[in-house]
Amino acid sequence: MLNARQSAAIAYALSWLVGRLPFFALNAIGAAIGQCVYWLGGREVQVTRRNLELVRPGIGARQRDALAAAILRAVGRNSLHTLRFWTRPERCNRALIAQVHGEALLHAALARGRGLIIAAPHYGNWELLNQFLAHCAPITLVYRPPESAGADRYLLRVRGRPGVTQVPARSSGVRALLRTLHAGGMVGILPDQRPKAGEGAFAPLFGIQTLTMTLLPRLAQRTGATVLFAFAERRPGFADARYDVHFLAGDVAIGGADDGAALAALNAGIQAIAQRDPLQYQWNYKRFNARPDGSGESDPYLRR
Repeated sequence: MLNARQSAAIAYALSWLVGRLPFFALNAIGAAIGQCVYWLGGREVQVTRRNLELVRPGIGARQRDALAAAILRAVGRNSLHTLRFWTRPERCNRALIAQVHGEALLHAALARGRGLIIAAPHYGNWELLNQFLAHCAPITLVYRPPESAGADRYLLRVRGRPGVTQVPARSSGVRALLRTLHAGGMVGILPDQRPKAGEGAFAPLFGIQTLTMTLLPRLAQRTGATVLFAFAERRPGFADARYDVHFLAGDVAIGGADDGAALAALNAGIQAIAQRDPLQYQWNYKRFNARPDGSGESDPYLRR
């Protein structure tokens, strides 16, 4: 049986081979994989359809199914792009960035010296975004370690680029984030990741009360750090792959004393980004399964 080191090495070797393919092949293969996933009708399909029902209740079943299929094809393409970004030199990956919008916000926040929190929703390709950010300044990323030791070693390797420090989403990691921010550094957080019980509170997202992480607002409250939303958005109409990187100012309420307003502002920023292009957001994720105590609501992903 393979140990963690061996399984991580094999996973990296396979990723490296896929990453050598030209983009037209990655796009075609990724789309084919996503379409096959849709035809098989498994968990990914059911979750995507249910999320679309929840956030777009006004569209018909046929339109929703067509959108779900297109989303899964886009997920397939994005996943293979990620393997390329993980196994190619940073300079080659950054060469695919056509434009950077709002870059002055990034440099102004770093120059301020009070710390910078990058809120990067699951939109576009956040792995390419990480590499762009690390090129601008050292960044500390918080991640949730997978259960498999081999998968953890693999992720640490492919994301372990110069200028990147990875810390686990537990108490030791939070302390590292605070140290980085107090020193005026930059941290990156996926703000739409579902928190564990006791690590979040409910706030509206697409009109649905959604369990939302309290970590990001509390870091901003405790340190006075600037909050910027950021994402690497794939450009339409290119046969290969080109991306635009965007920086948007976070609402000042995110770092304010009102916890409810902070979470609502955080989710409003996430929602605005997700609505830019539904094909580039991660809809195959059970974002709304936790329901408020006493609401009488059941898990919307359970079979009805």
